Amino acid sequence: MGSVWFILQYMSGFGNEHVSEDPRCPGALPEGQNNPQVCPYGLYAEQLSGSAFTCPRPANKRSWLYRILPSVCHKPFKPLKEGHLTHNWDEVEPDPNQLRWKPFEIPKAPQNKLDFVSGLHTLCGAGEPRGRNGIAVHIFVCNISMMDRCLYNSDGDFLIVPQQGKLLITTEFGKMLVEPNEICVIQQGMRFSVEVFGETRGYILEVYGAHFELPDLGPIGANGLANPRDFLVPVAWYEDRQVPGGYTVISKYQGKLFAAQQDFSPFNVVAWHGNYTPYKYHLEKFMVINSVAFDHADPSIFTVLTAKSTRPGVAVADFVIFPPRWGVANNTFRPPYYHRNCMSEFMGLIKGHYEAKEEGFQPGGASLHSMMTPHGPDADCFEKASKAKLEPERIAEGTMAFMFESSLSLAVTKWGLQTSNHLDKNYYKCWEPLKSHFNPNCK
Repeated sequence: MGSVWFILQYMSGFGNEHVSEDPRCPGALPEGQNNPQVCPYGLYAEQLSGSAFTCPRPANKRSWLYRILPSVCHKPFKPLKEGHLTHNWDEVEPDPNQLRWKPFEIPKAPQNKLDFVSGLHTLCGAGEPRGRNGIAVHIFVCNISMMDRCLYNSDGDFLIVPQQGKLLITTEFGKMLVEPNEICVIQQGMRFSVEVFGETRGYILEVYGAHFELPDLGPIGANGLANPRDFLVPVAWYEDRQVPGGYTVISKYQGKLFAAQQDFSPFNVVAWHGNYTPYKYHLEKFMVINSVAFDHADPSIFTVLTAKSTRPGVAVADFVIFPPRWGVANNTFRPPYYHRNCMSEFMGLIKGHYEAKEEGFQPGGASLHSMMTPHGPDADCFEKASKAKLEPERIAEGTMAFMFESSLSLAVTKWGLQTSNHLDKNYYKCWEPLKSHFNPNCK
């Protein structure tokens, strides 16, 4: 694996028109047209469309792939057991309580071998993939690599947040190494396979019907938050590999898994061009905006990527992070304030301790604060912050918490509430020690 790190190369820029060909086949990209009568090297031309043909140009997403064999060469798809992957939001009764999960357990390989696909567990979600509107939040735990198996998602985009262990992701566009404190997005329809190097865990935000984009900056101006140049796209890489025993192509389609067999590797794209690609981003590159006088700016200033709804200003899903930064606000309670929200807030922790709940909320765990369910700092955090000397201080040093925020009301799965056995049933107790400080005689 060590040698792989040094040969991986990337192109930079979010949503750019990229051009790439494997250096083993110079001139593999056709010149001047997309679909010549005969492609260089005897390749097949295949278009991957991520938007309707008639979308306005700024929203039009497509790439042309030049491959050894087209992806249509496979046996019929047959149902594959989904395990704990689901989009059935009616398995259990709704639960409006504040929910928190202890770190999800990664099984030991000799007893229970799980790769990325078999290790997918749906925690919560809303909407329906057939209607192309909704999201799902999954946890992945795995301990072996995908061997002669790949996955593509017909339902939507995967935003993958590794928390423990590196992911070497092979895609039709090339390879990406994604480590904790990085994220990657595999967009709808893109085939990929995940190699791991031990016990691995992370989070996935799946969005049906919309693609992630950079949030508008408004009065912030032209620069800030996640800068487009810091997003990395893999370069073309192909393998001309026959698999006589059968290569399994897995499709996530209408919430179910299906498998088809073919006798060659699907990663046979020698060259490609377009603006519809997988990409990755390092969270340390985020340019933090913050209050430098008093009070809090809204947490929307921490948005890395957004998937917009049809309502202006309202997101189907936002990916928000809480990175290390300076706190300097005067006469201000600096931790997050107490809050009730018309959005659903799912939080995860990649590393460190979250400032508002230093105990209980652990890396590899999660919390869900549903629509209009109150939440905020625990009692210990409130007391410390109310008495703290207000001077410039580093906040969240060595920490990276994140939030999947959605305008949809998220239902929790049976696995999340019961089967996982990781729900922290004492979560509500962190607020019980809060006491009244009210004194009508003291202003």
